[in-house]
Amino acid sequence: MKNNIFIKKYEDGMYSLSTKIKINAPIDEAWSFFTKPKNLSNLSPNDVKFKIISGKSDSFYEGKIISYKIKIFPFTFVNWTTEITKVVENKLFIDKQLFGPYKLWVHEHHFIQNDDGTTTISDKVKYKLFFNTFSKILHKLFIKKKLISIFNFRRSKSKELFNNSWTLE
Repeated sequence: MKNNIFIKKYEDGMYSLSTKIKINAPIDEAWSFFTKPKNLSNLSPNDVKFKIISGKSDSFYEGKIISYKIKIFPFTFVNWTTEITKVVENKLFIDKQLFGPYKLWVHEHHFIQNDDGTTTISDKVKYKLFFNTFSKILHKLFIKKKLISIFNFRRSKSKELFNNSWTLE
């Protein structure tokens, strides 16, 4: 599978990740699926053992808090709490980590209705790690590869769930 997940490192220790997929579904169907917290586990690889602790309901709004438990290393689980900070229906939503494995994590999800009835979903993530010197090594050896793997899994699963043709942009 072609890797169209881009990760850029900035001098201040900040990273950005960006990727796009095009799915054969109208925007309202895509929006409905991707804004249901319970669907997050379907979009996460089995090895991260993703489990929602609170915030499972289908309600989706600015200020919603969702807590998860994830596996980051063998035998190492962490709690991760995010808040939905912005929602523009059928256009975008943003979640921000309140507590978790990153010093900063802000994830923008953009939805664009295409003329052919498909939807392009764009993910933009800004993140920063704790312990700058040590985390640079961890990022190079493990974290970058893990994030790419997770977002590639999300693409594959989206293809499977929507059972359609799709393209990477």
